[in-house]
Amino acid sequence: MPTIRFEGQDYFCAEDETLLDSLARHGVMLPSSCRAGACLTCMTRALKGTPPKSAQLGVKDTLAAQGYFLACLCKPVEDMEIGLASVSPRYTARLLGKDLLNESIVRLRLDIPEGFTYRAGQFVNLIRANDELTRSYSLASIPADSYLELHIKKVPEGRMSTWVFDEIEVGDELSFFGPSGDCFYLPGSSERPLLLAGAGTGLAPLYGILRDALEQGHAGPIHLFHASLATAGLYLIDELRRLADAHEQFHYTPCVLHGDAPDGGMQGNIVDIPGQVLGSLSGYRVFLCGDPPIVNGLRQKSFLAGASMQDIHSDPFVFTPA
Repeated sequence: MPTIRFEGQDYFCAEDETLLDSLARHGVMLPSSCRAGACLTCMTRALKGTPPKSAQLGVKDTLAAQGYFLACLCKPVEDMEIGLASVSPRYTARLLGKDLLNESIVRLRLDIPEGFTYRAGQFVNLIRANDELTRSYSLASIPADSYLELHIKKVPEGRMSTWVFDEIEVGDELSFFGPSGDCFYLPGSSERPLLLAGAGTGLAPLYGILRDALEQGHAGPIHLFHASLATAGLYLIDELRRLADAHEQFHYTPCVLHGDAPDGGMQGNIVDIPGQVLGSLSGYRVFLCGDPPIVNGLRQKSFLAGASMQDIHSDPFVFTPA
């Protein structure tokens, strides 16, 4: 009989018994509702051991890759340690580089702490040492890089971004915990088209996802739409154009809401532009990042254009001035 470790206690799972039923028999009640794999209320994570594939039906592939499964469908075949949520360790990294990408966005490059692993597009939670103020920032780097890269926008009266812009210096030690998030590229189905769309520093995770997909040999079309209010708010234009020149499957479209767009770009609302350019999104894997209203609008438009909700991955950003 497999042994299930949960919160420091061991429980035995009987043959042909689900993990949810087994723990309930021992007096441990996990969150649950339908008990049929439909509501996802009993989502659990394998910290050690591998859940059977049948326990991950209906779970997003990016979550399944991190060990998430449904306790009501899981009939363990090996010993497992499980948790309702993972607790990320705290890391310290030295600041290797700091430079402006435009007048309001700074790029930080940190060394990679020992033991830290991540997937391109995930985010970390940066901690200000003197008061433990914490903010989430997406990783623009990929695991093949020798550094971690963050793009941070200066928020008016923002305590964290003001500290980042005005106070930290190359050589300083910065603390963070993570990684978190399920908006990342997974290998497989390399011929399927990808849509990457976002605004502002939503480009950071999209840039990482793009480079990771290319690094892993993605052969299908990749379309990146990056938006700002005006051309001055865009960044990494030259780098993205070089990538488009080097990879025929990659297409980059800078977008602006006001004024003239850069060469090869479009003027208009980013929520509408991908559909105008691509038409049907049936079969696409979709990655969306940026302010919540933009992400929510893009998600709705992508679904209406034919993308499966299972294939739409998003990380909305919430800017907190306090």
